[in-house]
Amino acid sequence: MDPLKMIAANCPQGSAAYEILVEHSSLVAQKALAVARNVSHLKPDMDFIYEAAMLHDIGIIMTHTPELGCTGALPYICHGYTGRAILENAGLARHGQVCERHVGVGITMEDIRSGKLTIPLRDMTPQTLEEQIICYADKFYSKNGHRHPILEKSAEEIVLGLSPYGQDKVDRFISWHRQFEGPESIESTQG
Repeated sequence: MDPLKMIAANCPQGSAAYEILVEHSSLVAQKALAVARNVSHLKPDMDFIYEAAMLHDIGIIMTHTPELGCTGALPYICHGYTGRAILENAGLARHGQVCERHVGVGITMEDIRSGKLTIPLRDMTPQTLEEQIICYADKFYSKNGHRHPILEKSAEEIVLGLSPYGQDKVDRFISWHRQFEGPESIESTQG
């Protein structure tokens, strides 16, 4: 399966959305593969990680996010579950789970209820090692239609960005950071 062909089948090549999506996804895939190599003893599926990392944001094309070149009708929060639907329809259900479960550090049913989010009421948190690795890697790169090249965020910047969403989100990221980068790598993010 060629992720670039799948992206091109859903997003016109040469469009701003295509360029932003491919740039962001390529960076996330590189980071995810590096992380997976750090935990090779856990035997992550490297081919799947590459493919799913490249496709994790395919649902953005269904959203109304003009700064990313996306002219769909849905709010950005919907890109996870719409990406899942796109990939499930293409016979890529496992890849689709990554789409749905990568938003933030995952979205719980309580997050959906309390935030009155306009997404299906189901657990959308990363469950597998591969889902966790891709979700983690995604936090280091923001899609931005105006800033090139996309710069990697520090763990400290990510923690600061997650803080308004609750300590549980910060704790989940820190737990992944320790697991994937080593316990000594997180000390400066703990205030």
